Amino acid sequence: MTAPSTFGLSSEARNLHWLLTNLVEEVPGIQSVAVVSSDGLLLLSSDPDRNDEARAKSPQPKGPRGSSADLATVVSGIGSLTIGAAKLIQFGGVKHTMVAMDEGSLFVMSISDGSLLGVHGSADCDMSVVAYHMALFVGRAGHVLTPELRSELRKSLEDASAGSTR
Repeated sequence: MTAPSTFGLSSEARNLHWLLTNLVEEVPGIQSVAVVSSDGLLLLSSDPDRNDEARAKSPQPKGPRGSSADLATVVSGIGSLTIGAAKLIQFGGVKHTMVAMDEGSLFVMSISDGSLLGVHGSADCDMSVVAYHMALFVGRAGHVLTPELRSELRKSLEDASAGSTR
């Protein structure tokens, strides 16, 4: 994983980057992670260039294709679908969702402000370990993910994206 640049970010933003990096590096089988705002925008990604590198190495990379925004799109869509289902069924809010597939898993966990944490795991990842570490991340990150911090994270992604196209 390539660590995203945290130069010029607030201590809260640097802390979230550190938590995300730690999650990916400490938990075997995690391939990518995205934090998505309640309106579906990517706020934080484990490795924005991962999919570009995978596409260059293989014509059919495993996992979300195209960019880190693809994982954010899937996470946002699943989050929206499960929130709608929970309202229809009237069983309360959604805490987490897991989708098990032949060659991997997708985990989506709610963060206290309506944002979502999404994790793409390999087929051999231990789902209980992934869920445990996601819950730790949410517990540590949820209280600092303020509107100001979300705005800062979004701007840093836009700046990084603009810098990579030059």
